[in-house]
Amino acid sequence: MKLSRSASWFLLAFGVWSWFIWITFVKNLWKDGSGLAFDDSGNPTGYFWVHLLLAMTSFVLGTVVGVIGLRGVRALRATSAKD
Repeated sequence: MKLSRSASWFLLAFGVWSWFIWITFVKNLWKDGSGLAFDDSGNPTGYFWVHLLLAMTSFVLGTVVGVIGLRGVRALRATSAKD
């Protein structure tokens, strides 16, 4: 399957954006002082585990999407280098 230049760059940008956003989210989740992520004794709550699982899933999906975009960009560059 061939991806267009714009689709390849979009997928690559989405993968990078996903990592940036979710790393920031996990840092903020880890430092949460509102009582949502950790109870009074410092143990993780259900909120913490659900959101950590959400972040991990998003890391994986963002990586897959970004790799597809990167492969598309590389293929386009290889094709244009041959011309």
